[in-house]
Amino acid sequence: NLITYNAAVSACETGLQCSQALQLLREMADCRMDRNTITYNAVVSACQKGEQWPQALQLFREMVHCHVKRDTITYNAAVSACEKGMQC
Repeated sequence: NLITYNAAVSACETGLQCSQALQLLREMADCRMDRNTITYNAVVSACQKGEQWPQALQLFREMVHCHVKRDTITYNAAVSACEKGMQC
């Protein structure tokens, strides 16, 4: 369920496992499971921490397409990803 996936994605963020977090996000989409702001924030942050700024920004844009609300955490993670990638 969503809570379980969000916990797993958050664990990936903490463990700097960007690719695993992305895999879980795609798995949720494949299962037609709703993904929410918490889900995306954790994956964007995992990508940002893993210095995968292009992926973080792609997810940032994807949230609009998927009608997922972006919040302060989302924007901060995206800005930080740009900073790490020197894409400011």
